[in-house]
Amino acid sequence: MGLTQTLCALMRETTYDTLGEDCIAKVREAIIDGLAVGLAGSREKPVALLREHLRELGGHEQAGFWGSAQRGSVVQAAYVNGVATHVLDFEPMWSPPTHSVSPTVPVAFALAEWLPLSGRQLIQAVAKGLEIQGRLQYAGDQFVPEDLKFHPPGFAGVIGSAVVAADLLGLDELQWRHAIGIAASRAGALLANVGSMTKATHCGQAAAAGLDAALLARRGFTGNPDVFEAHKGFIATFYPEVFHEDRLLAWGKPFRVVDPGLAIKLFPSQYGTHYGITAGLELHRRIGGRHIRRVAMRTPVMKYVDRPAPATGLDGKFSLQYTTAIALLDGAVRIASFTDERRFRLDVVELLARFDMTQDATIRGDFHHMFVEVSATLDDGSTESTVCRGPRGSWSNPMTAQEHADKLQDCFAHAMPGRDPAVLLQGLQQLDRLDAAALRTLMDELRTSPDERPGTGA
Repeated sequence: MGLTQTLCALMRETTYDTLGEDCIAKVREAIIDGLAVGLAGSREKPVALLREHLRELGGHEQAGFWGSAQRGSVVQAAYVNGVATHVLDFEPMWSPPTHSVSPTVPVAFALAEWLPLSGRQLIQAVAKGLEIQGRLQYAGDQFVPEDLKFHPPGFAGVIGSAVVAADLLGLDELQWRHAIGIAASRAGALLANVGSMTKATHCGQAAAAGLDAALLARRGFTGNPDVFEAHKGFIATFYPEVFHEDRLLAWGKPFRVVDPGLAIKLFPSQYGTHYGITAGLELHRRIGGRHIRRVAMRTPVMKYVDRPAPATGLDGKFSLQYTTAIALLDGAVRIASFTDERRFRLDVVELLARFDMTQDATIRGDFHHMFVEVSATLDDGSTESTVCRGPRGSWSNPMTAQEHADKLQDCFAHAMPGRDPAVLLQGLQQLDRLDAAALRTLMDELRTSPDERPGTGA
């Protein structure tokens, strides 16, 4: 048996009953967080534009677009809801870095509207989709964001999506291999588009492409059934420097969602900026309302988030300087922190002009070992300094249940003003007890928004 065949056999043998309680709890947590973030993201301008685009194109109404009364094909629903889940950059971070929720959870929920699926089946499939992404990145030693050549959800995510769909569609082993082979040819996403609306489509397109690949495989469409190990195949293309097959085949021992687990985001921005935000919030508490004359930052080499003058509020999500400035000024970083209006307000413009950032090559650049130092010099000449070695919610500094509940409430309030999310939350917390009918009833809570006007946050 080759690598792809061996791995597919391991994945197909994995069932809800073999996941274990810890894995099930963590997958449920990832689903709840992803749906809350996706609902909040559904109000953003890129998602509204995408809905308008797909409305013009038309399609069978098989599944709903979250936060909207609009429906489309299952592939379109996975696409739109995947974009919505990623557009705020608020979904969980994984180790090594990727966004594994947005390419998988929307696929599972789209199929659950089209097919009679239970909550247990969704948890089982999402667990596999999360694990394959984590395993691929771990096997490829993709720990340092600055070293990445492609945006990870664009290649790992499309495989995760195909795995979720293959599981829920009940494909046989050869169909699984063909689905992965087809999906592998849809992989790739350029990091140059970080900071634009296109970044969120990397996750949405991964969700749609992997689902489409599995649907084609079910019909008898073929791809390379040994695509992982093939000459010029998936591993050779996306992990050309190093790939540890033993890490990939250590499937579920333990599941990556358990160890090292999720890093739940408390701030809706690129994960590396959370170190600057955390330091900025600490300094805000110390400084109070005193005027800041100069800000000095020392970071690892992180060119992708070195944006001293972000062009838009959306671009600010990927700026260490901007996110730290917002933390220093406002004492909080929220969804509304990334509007164009907030980006170009005078206090932000003036403070950004006072930043000096040094990228220090001696600081390790992975999220487990990096740190960011921030110093603020005040008008009286005094200086306040602090260092963040792990933001709240990270693997080394997990958030409390109440902190996560507060994040979910903020997302639901943004997505469904005036509506009580209690029914949705209660249903999601009992997801593995829901049969197909109850699951479809629950999914009605993800739609029916009377207001589809584009938001201003992105």
